[in-house]
Amino acid sequence: MSPPAKSGPTGVKVIATNRQARRDYEVLDTWEAGMVLMGSEVKSLREAKVQISDAYARIIGNEAWIVGLHITPYSHAGVQGAADTDRDRKLLLNRKEIDLIRARLEQERLTLVPLSLYFREGRAKLEVGLGRGRREIDKRQVIAQREADREARRAMVRGAKGTD
Repeated sequence: MSPPAKSGPTGVKVIATNRQARRDYEVLDTWEAGMVLMGSEVKSLREAKVQISDAYARIIGNEAWIVGLHITPYSHAGVQGAADTDRDRKLLLNRKEIDLIRARLEQERLTLVPLSLYFREGRAKLEVGLGRGRREIDKRQVIAQREADREARRAMVRGAKGTD
């Protein structure tokens, strides 16, 4: 599954991305999951008052949970019924998806990391991915490869402009 677009005709609006996860982990597979949220949390998400970088996902029993996702309380909400900002939130995945993720986590020693948080057709979605941790040397190689690809694209554009 490809990452969601910034926004467009499909009704996808990205709220937050976890750029550090893409750098620290080699993402092997991704899933889109819904989340169990309170009304004031959804309003805070619409204002993009969320921090995803410290969060991680876990499989506990037969359920998937996101831990450490910080959603700032809604600015216009009353004191009553205010949700804990760092509470664990249940992820909505199919049983087959949860079983597949659990099996891969146990067998391949992978990590379940949140990649991005977005609204799709008015519903808050979280893209989670199975990642294999990168060592520091691997991170440097990825950065060097990305820079080389970028320079090659620039050279191709310069060459195409010169031939017109």
